[in-house]
Amino acid sequence: MNVKDIQILMVEDSPSDAELAVEAFKQSRVVNTLTIIDNGGDAMEYLQRKGKYCDAQLPDLILLDLNLPVKNGHTVLAEIKQDPLLKRIPVIILTTSESERDVLESYNLQASAYITKPVDFDKFITIVKDIQHFYFVVATTPPNGGRND
Repeated sequence: MNVKDIQILMVEDSPSDAELAVEAFKQSRVVNTLTIIDNGGDAMEYLQRKGKYCDAQLPDLILLDLNLPVKNGHTVLAEIKQDPLLKRIPVIILTTSESERDVLESYNLQASAYITKPVDFDKFITIVKDIQHFYFVVATTPPNGGRND
């Protein structure tokens, strides 16, 4: 993904964590658009381009918290991976939970990675930059979820 504007969807209900991510992406050298949605129900409407999100562009990467209102992260992840138009989008779980059960369930639902959010600002910035570097510099990902339209 060279000069293309990279679409990133962050599903995060913590305003402070969302702000940290915005700051980290601003500091990176990769051109991106970061969309933040604060609950699982709206995230699925966005991904399915329903209602107020009918003109939404599918993301190239999803950063998904587990502890969300309306629909929790595991429910959102399961719905993404069951949808033929969304299932190829890499989904990284970015959450405060260190629970082995949450880790196992996330990978069972085909999460691309599971990362526990650090409480330290600088470490959080580093993790977001590392995610971006890996997925948009090192790895090859399908454009916008692999859609052909």
